[in-house]
Amino acid sequence: AGIYIGFGGMLSLVVAGGIADASKNNPTLQSFVFAALFPVNLLLILLTGGVLITGASATVPAAVLEKKAHWSSIPKVVAISWVGNLIGAVIFALLVHACDMNTGATAELAIKITYKKCSKDFIKTFIKGIGCNWLVCMAVFLSGQAQDMAGKMVGIWFPISCFVAIGFEHIPANF
Repeated sequence: AGIYIGFGGMLSLVVAGGIADASKNNPTLQSFVFAALFPVNLLLILLTGGVLITGASATVPAAVLEKKAHWSSIPKVVAISWVGNLIGAVIFALLVHACDMNTGATAELAIKITYKKCSKDFIKTFIKGIGCNWLVCMAVFLSGQAQDMAGKMVGIWFPISCFVAIGFEHIPANF
């Protein structure tokens, strides 16, 4: 799933980075475009059966509470999904680097976002992570409840674009 997060992140960086000049007088435009495109990653993950750590942190405990899984499944699935997400993110980063895709306006936006994310203190970032996970889990839930592809896409798009636009923090996306 980490590689799919990379696809959505890179799409957002390329397109939103490309409108930097157009959004000088209205920086919200760049944030909106980034947030509108970023949900592609969770669409790819959920519609292909991938496991994202943030979604697994809600679905596995829910399965335990419904007696569909044992308590020992929680740390096992969370650890496996975290490692898998990390490996995917590293592979994607290596591919982007090898292809020289993170240059120009794309790189400028990536640096700007990285600086912003790294300049906050731990407690604020942790609380932002809770807000993000709430919305990611809502997207996973809504996607699971939808009966058709369009419903799944809408159920994923709104919560994910919401967390991105308002500035919550997401561990796999921050890799």
